[in-house]
Formats: sequence, C-alpha cells, structure tokens
Amino acid sequence: MAVSQAGTSYELTGPEGAPVVALIHGLGMDRYSTWGPIAPVLAEKYRVLSYDLCGHGATALPEQDPSLTVLSEQLITLMDELGIAQAALVGFSLGGMINRRCAIDHPDRVSALAILNSPHERGEQAQKRFEEYARQSGEGGPGATIDAALERWFTEGFHRDHPDQVAAVRDVILANDHKNYAQHRQVLAEGVVELIRPEPPITHPALVMTCEFDSGSTPAMSWAIAKEIGEADVVIVPELKHLGLVEQPKLFSDPVMAFLSKNFV
Repeated sequence: MAVSQAGTSYELTGPEGAPVVALIHGLGMDRYSTWGPIAPVLAEKYRVLSYDLCGHGATALPEQDPSLTVLSEQLITLMDELGIAQAALVGFSLGGMINRRCAIDHPDRVSALAILNSPHERGEQAQKRFEEYARQSGEGGPGATIDAALERWFTEGFHRDHPDQVAAVRDVILANDHKNYAQHRQVLAEGVVELIRPEPPITHPALVMTCEFDSGSTPAMSWAIAKEIGEADVVIVPELKHLGLVEQPKLFSDPVMAFLSKNFV
C-alpha cells in the first residue's frame, strides 16, 4: 500500500509497462472489499491501479464536499502523480458513475470503460424519492440502513452460507465516517442526473454489467447506459443482487478480462 501526496491510498500491481486498468469501488466500500479476488486476475496481464475513494478505506477525508467531479479529479490527480497517461476505468456502483464522469471530462485519459452495477436514469418522481431518502437516511450514518442494505446486496443463500463474508462487508461499511458517508450517498443519489445523455456523448469502448436482481442498478438501467454510449457490450448476471461481484467474482472477472482483451491492447 502507498499514499499519494494528496492522501489517496492506492496499490499498483501487475507487470510494469503493461496497459493500466484503474479499479474504482463504490459507496462505503474500499478497494480490498470490492476488488479482492478480481484485482489479482486482472494483474496477470495488466498494470492494475486500485485505490480508496475520498474518506474511504485508508484515504484521507476530502477537503471539499464530494461530487462526481471531485471524485473524478481524485483519480486524474493520482494518475498524474504516477505518470499514467491513460487507463481503462473499471467502476462498480458509484465507481461506475465516477468513471463515466471521467470519460466525459477527460476523454483522452480514458481508453475503455467497464461500468458495473451502476445506476442511471430513474425517472423524475423516482429520482426525487431517492434523493429525499438519501438525505433522510444519511443523517443516521451507515448503521441506520446497513441491515436493509445487506438484504438488497446479497442473496439469501449467500447470507446463509457465507455469514463471515457478509459480516466483513458490514464492518467495512460501519467503519465509515458518518458525514463523509452521507455526502457520498448524496452523490450516488443526485449525480446520476448529470450523466444522462451527455453531450458530447461517451464514445469509448464500454462494457456495462449488472445483476438480474440488483434493485438499485437494474438491467434496464444497464441497457439504457449502453444505448447512450453506442457500441457497448452488455452482460446481465443471472440470479445475483448488487454485490454479485463479491458473491461470485469470477462471473465478473471473466467478462471484464474478455472485454479488455478485445478492446484494450
């Protein structure tokens, strides 16, 4: 583990000189809890940059209120410090919003996008309800909603058969600074609006994935993201929920590796 000049905790693995893949985790998680089994697979072929978002994991709390732009610039600043001119960005959930913001603002720094279990247009009324829920629930910190969240994120069978892994995710979420978590939850709720039908459109090679029973990042949302990008590949993983990449990481690492091999030399 290393820490950048700006306080971002990160790790670089994989062969030096290989194309770079940057891994961006989601709300309340960190790079280990999200990418633990997946990063080593990608690092067999690629130079893998994994890092913790502002105020998450071992990264310092941000000096300004977070937004998709602030979180996008965190990655660009880290890439600048490490001398990385361009990377394929693999983002999960909020990370799949950050990598789209990055592709819009810094298209020359992005070679390809993998957008995993990430939300998109919710409809006007649903968007208002989601933003209000995020404001209200954020006041109680992550502990106020953790039980309901874990039910949405993992299948019943995984809860039953792997209680230790569910407990480990719970611990990571509960360790978050309450204010920082609430602010990032607002970004997750509100930031979708700025990503809908961007002008100019995103034209990078893209893979869009989600799980059949992901209630917050639905298959319909993934198809909508792909349609707006153009020639994006779409993979819907059957039966799993939001944290399908934790339950069955190979179902994610295999399509991501295949996509990168096809589009990212």
